[in-house]
Amino acid sequence: MQDILKQLNIDPISAGASTGNIWITTDDALIDSYSPADGKLIASVKSIGAREYDTVIAEAQKAFTEWRNWPAPKRGEIVRQIGEALRQNKEALGKLVSYEMGKSLQEGLGEVQEMIDIADFAVGLSRQLYGLTIQSERPNHRLFEQWHPLGVVGIISAFNFPVAVWSWNSFIAWVCGNTCVWKASEKTPITAIACQKLVSEIFQKNNVPEGISGLVIGDRTTGELMSHDTRIPLISATGSTRMGKAVASAVAARLGRSLLELGGNNAVIISEHADLDMSLIGCVFGAVGTAGQRCTTTRRLIIHEKVYDTFKAKLAHAYTQLNIGNPLNQHNHVGPLIDKDAVAAYLHSIEEVKKSGGVAVVDGGICEGNGYESGCYVKPCIYEVENKWPIVQHETFAPILYLMKYSTLDEAIALQNDVPQGLSSAIMTLNIREAERFLSAAGSDCGIANVNIGTSGAEIGGAFGGEKETGGGRESGSDSWKAYMRRQTNTINYGATLPLAQGIKFNL
Repeated sequence: MQDILKQLNIDPISAGASTGNIWITTDDALIDSYSPADGKLIASVKSIGAREYDTVIAEAQKAFTEWRNWPAPKRGEIVRQIGEALRQNKEALGKLVSYEMGKSLQEGLGEVQEMIDIADFAVGLSRQLYGLTIQSERPNHRLFEQWHPLGVVGIISAFNFPVAVWSWNSFIAWVCGNTCVWKASEKTPITAIACQKLVSEIFQKNNVPEGISGLVIGDRTTGELMSHDTRIPLISATGSTRMGKAVASAVAARLGRSLLELGGNNAVIISEHADLDMSLIGCVFGAVGTAGQRCTTTRRLIIHEKVYDTFKAKLAHAYTQLNIGNPLNQHNHVGPLIDKDAVAAYLHSIEEVKKSGGVAVVDGGICEGNGYESGCYVKPCIYEVENKWPIVQHETFAPILYLMKYSTLDEAIALQNDVPQGLSSAIMTLNIREAERFLSAAGSDCGIANVNIGTSGAEIGGAFGGEKETGGGRESGSDSWKAYMRRQTNTINYGATLPLAQGIKFNL
C-alpha cells in the first residue's frame, strides 16, 4: 500500500483543507484513517476549524467570478483531462478505495470507472446546456429560457462511495460553471486527498483559477458550517436520513437549495414467473455487495408463495459459497464493514430481528480467526420476517437480508412500498403484464424501478435518486444538471412599440 500512496502523492500526515493547489495547515486534531481490511493505519489528516473552512469558501467565491465566464466547452475540456488522469491512475486509486473503505477490489476499480464515465458524460454535456424558445403572445417579441451557474456548490459525501458521488456532483457542477467545496467523509479522508491532488494538477496545468475545487475534512461540525452558510446556494448531501433531515432543515431556514441522497430499504419482488437462477445472482450481489453498505443494497425479498421454498433454498446454498475476507483478494466476495460501530449496529439489528420473532435462514455473527483481526468482518445473513416490524422498516447498513411471502402482485407492491424509504426497487418476472404493472403509477413508489435486474448499481446516464425519506434529489445523468443551475426567463422586444402582456393597455 505504501507504493500506492507514493504514486498518488499521499503524505503520512496531510492537511485537511485545500483550495486546490494550496494546502492549508492547521494545529487541529488528527483524523487517523485505519483500514477495516487489516486494522492498519493508512495515514493521518489534520482536521480543520472555522478559520480554514472560511478560507476555502472565500477562495471558491472568488474563483466563481472568473470560472463562470469560461465557455462551457472549455470547462468541459478541463473535465476531459481529469477523466484521462483517472484512467491513468485507475488501478492505484481503485486499490486505495478498496483498502480504505473495505469494498472488494472489483468494486473499488468500478467506482473509479464510474468517475471516468461521469467525466465523459460531463464533457458531452458541456455542449448541451440548452434552454427553450417559447412562442410569445406579443408581436415582435422573443421569449426564451436560459440557465446560469449558481455559484459555490457544497458537496457532503459518505464513506461507502468515497469518491464516485463527489465526481457525480463536481464534474457536472464544474461544466455548468460552478465552483465546488467538498466535505469528504472523515471515515475515508485519504481517497479524498488523492482525488484533490489529482484534479489540482490538471487545474494548475490549465491555469484554472485557484478555488475551483475546494476540500475540507472534519467532523459533523464542518458539515453544519456548510449547511448554514449563505455563501453556498446549493448543498448536495449523501448519507443517512437522519443527517439529511438536519441538512434540509438548516438549508431551508436560509432559503437555500438542497439535493439529498439518503437512505434506502430496497426490495426485490420474486414472481412465480421469474427466472430463478438469474434472479439469484442479482439478489445475492445486491444483498452482500459492499458488505451491504450501499444505499441501493437489497434488504428485502418479497417472494411469491409458489416459489418461496425453492428460492429460499437456492439463497441459503448460495450464501455457503461466499468468501469473506480481505477485499484486495479478488477471490473474496465480501469485505469488512467500515468500522466497529457498524459491526455493533449489525449485531443490534440481528438481536432485534430475533426478539421480534425472525427465523434464521442463514444466521449472522462476527467472523473470527486469521485474516479477521480488524474485528470488522461479519457474516452475511438471512431472516424470515414480517414487513411491519420496526427493525425491518429501518435501514441497517450491513449484509442483512429479510424474506417475506406474497400471494398477489398487488400485495407484493404494497409490501414493497410500505417502508419510509423510496430509493431502489426491482421485480423479477418474465410476465410482461406484471413488469408493466410494477413500472406504472400504481406500482413501485421508488425513484428507481427495475425489471429483471437487482436494486444495486446504476448507470450514470440515468438520473439517480429516490423519493420519501430518500430525499427526492437526483444526481448523475439525464437532466440532473439543472439542479446545479438557476433558470432565467428572458424577453426581447425587437419591435418599435411596447405592447403589454394579457392585452393590458397603459397609455400616457
